[in-house]
Amino acid sequence: MEVAADPVVVGPARGPSVSDAVFRREESLGYQVNHLARLLAQTLRDRIEPLGVVPGQFAQLLALYEEDGLTQSQLCERVRIEQPTMANTLARMQRDGLIERVPDPADSRRSFVHLTPRARELEASLTAAAREGNQVATAGLDRAQVDAFMAMAAQMIGNLQGDDRTAAPGSGRAKQ
Repeated sequence: MEVAADPVVVGPARGPSVSDAVFRREESLGYQVNHLARLLAQTLRDRIEPLGVVPGQFAQLLALYEEDGLTQSQLCERVRIEQPTMANTLARMQRDGLIERVPDPADSRRSFVHLTPRARELEASLTAAAREGNQVATAGLDRAQVDAFMAMAAQMIGNLQGDDRTAAPGSGRAKQ
């Protein structure tokens, strides 16, 4: 993996000082992105919980809206969460009437995850709720700024996914 020779330093530019040794959360990319993610999750939660869906189910629903009938392993790969977490989430989604599991006739150890009619009925409302939350988050930004942010986020995600020290989902350990 190639690393930029001149890494970008996030935070205000200022001259050297005693406080430069302090790692400030307001200047931390990880902290800021995590804070943004928590706020986005809360915004989404506020909009979709009345529909009987929680944010932890949303990514799986989106993946199944894109392609219904995936296996649990395929869902794990698409939404990048580990098998035990996925198993718990799917159990709750099944209990909530959002999905059903259909055994694979060719392999009894595997099943296909299908959306229920109820989940299909919720698709427009759920995606509208997500769009509304995104609009709240991007208020005051123009299309070019949002596009640039999305491109930068995709680049950083790619960088981290390619990092040998980043754990692969489901592996429980760093990639070798």
